Amino acid sequence: MTAVRRIGLTLSGSQTMHEAIQLLAEHGIAAVDVVDEHGRTIGRCTQRMLLWAAAREMDRTTPIRNVLAAFSSEAGREDSGAETMNMEVDSAAAAELERLRHELEEAHRLAETMKTVLDAAYEGVVVVDGNGVIREINRAYCQFLGIRREEAVGKHVTDVIENTRLHICVQSGIPERGYIQKIYGQPMVVHRIPIWRDGKVIGAIGMLIFQGVSEVYEIFRRLQELSREASRKEKQGTEAKPQETAASALKGIERIIGRNPAIAAVKQMIRRAARVPSTVLITGESGTGKEVVARAIHEAGPHADGPFVSVNCAAIPESLLEAELFGYEDGAFTGAKKGGKPGKFQLAHGGTLFLDEIGDMPLAMQAKILRALEEKKVEKVGGVSETEVDVRIIAATNKPLEDMVREGTFREDLFYRLNIIRIHLPPLRERKTDIPALLAHHMERMCRQFGVALKSFTKEAMEVLVDYSWPGNIRELVNVVEWLISMVEGDVIEREHLPAYLSTVQPAASSLPNGGVKMADRWKEMVYQSERERIAAALVAAGGNKAEAARRLGIHRSTLYEKLKKYGL
Repeated sequence: MTAVRRIGLTLSGSQTMHEAIQLLAEHGIAAVDVVDEHGRTIGRCTQRMLLWAAAREMDRTTPIRNVLAAFSSEAGREDSGAETMNMEVDSAAAAELERLRHELEEAHRLAETMKTVLDAAYEGVVVVDGNGVIREINRAYCQFLGIRREEAVGKHVTDVIENTRLHICVQSGIPERGYIQKIYGQPMVVHRIPIWRDGKVIGAIGMLIFQGVSEVYEIFRRLQELSREASRKEKQGTEAKPQETAASALKGIERIIGRNPAIAAVKQMIRRAARVPSTVLITGESGTGKEVVARAIHEAGPHADGPFVSVNCAAIPESLLEAELFGYEDGAFTGAKKGGKPGKFQLAHGGTLFLDEIGDMPLAMQAKILRALEEKKVEKVGGVSETEVDVRIIAATNKPLEDMVREGTFREDLFYRLNIIRIHLPPLRERKTDIPALLAHHMERMCRQFGVALKSFTKEAMEVLVDYSWPGNIRELVNVVEWLISMVEGDVIEREHLPAYLSTVQPAASSLPNGGVKMADRWKEMVYQSERERIAAALVAAGGNKAEAARRLGIHRSTLYEKLKKYGL
């Protein structure tokens, strides 16, 4: 039997052979270290040694150190080969014990370091587990609450901290930053951050960022002074861009919601790309937020004061794309606007031109775009002279451009000209820990935009939303949030309020009688129902205005008319 060591378990040399037998039997082990009165190891008591002593009819009251001495002298001579093997086993076990001891010491040092950091922090910090039970609380929080650490650890957070929502943060998985919480009648600024592991919320951290809101008001006062000073320097005619609203006030990197490692890497790439004027190519599935990333790069870079002009290359007919991008002169073609029109390149002068769906651009147009990128000059349709432009180009596509280059449907030289800095956006299904934060952000934004009371999600509803695969990514998530705002009457969104297709669990295709064919049919039906519900909800929210409904759905009005006819709406 291999000797098994039990950390912290030893046998005193003065204890009897009978006590040694009981110890090994009670703990189900094959051996134990023997120590002297100073705690130093003097040998090892094994089952083999005790059997040897019993076979020689040694008194069970004999001190184990005497048994150890006799066994070492006689049994060693009788079976030196077997004992050598046991010594090798013991040596390996000793090495493993030493390794574990070092690991425990390192873990203990790390825990002590973290506790020191927490206790040294000016802010109050509390940590709860998945059940809302306090597992750690620092000195600053204890001092504010007027309690000892021992009085808080092990209790539910609601029994210790007044008006807390930390247990709700655990249930919803939604971070709450900068919230006001009254404790002992004093308004406090708090953060509540869920702790994720393996796609599940296992706890949450609560932080008291300030000792009182007076400090926040002082910060606001300073910001207001800076804002007024900056406003005086702005031109009086400056107005907010049409596409910007009060609900979309986030700028730069703040536009990117999420803390998943994949999206954190994207944010780092945005910061680096913003520092230089190089062309950026953004790739990713449809609905992952490519234009949001493009705006973040623009707003974080040196062109932030210039215009941001967006062009969807797939939405403009091929015959009009050149005139749209480069502009046209008076009389350039039948129906041309009198006096001509500047193109998107000219409108974006001194700023950023975002070419969305670049993979759908016709080959003939690709050659002209390449020339404009290389020479930084454009020529209007019907014009005879070129105009220099200072424009940063950001392109985006959901198509595999490398494959298109090999197939000859996308110019290789243009691909290399665009693919200088590449940022790939992960689909939402690969960053599930960000789903609660995205839902909370867009719910708050749209409720404010529509002028309705803020709605919250139950834990069961949130679990369904997190488990869903989101094939339409963030665009689909935003549509679902808007649908819920329009359709749910109360302020709490339950699981039964969610569209049916979100919580329908489909069996694997291989388990179906007709394989993937029946599965595909069922998915088509679910998608059909989902799209019909969303269009109906958009029409209700838009008060029957089809143009407004199309804008809310993110599709063209002609496409909406086709779908209305298709679904009989």
